[in-house]
Amino acid sequence: MKDTVSHCPVENAMLVLAGRWRILLIYYLLEGTKRFSDLRRDMPKISQRMLTLDLRALEAAGYVRRTVYPEVPVRVEYSLTEEGQHLRSLVDVLGECGERLTRHRDAKA
Repeated sequence: MKDTVSHCPVENAMLVLAGRWRILLIYYLLEGTKRFSDLRRDMPKISQRMLTLDLRALEAAGYVRRTVYPEVPVRVEYSLTEEGQHLRSLVDVLGECGERLTRHRDAKA
């Protein structure tokens, strides 16, 4: 992980959670365990490469657990760790903010 500039805890969080897809991945994994193909269906605009990179980053940060089942074909499932579950309140606040922004935008139109 990159070094922080300000040593601010918000910056630490943003280094891990920034980007277009990572919070959305957390949002969908809050629903429960998902396979890679499930996440692709949930987020059809994400590329396979970006999904892989973001899942790896969230796994390295300790928010996502990757479980590989020795079957043929191999089954891989992703779920949130206990630490990842703690992000529920952040996702809830972002959702409320998004709803307010939408209402504000629609009121101006």
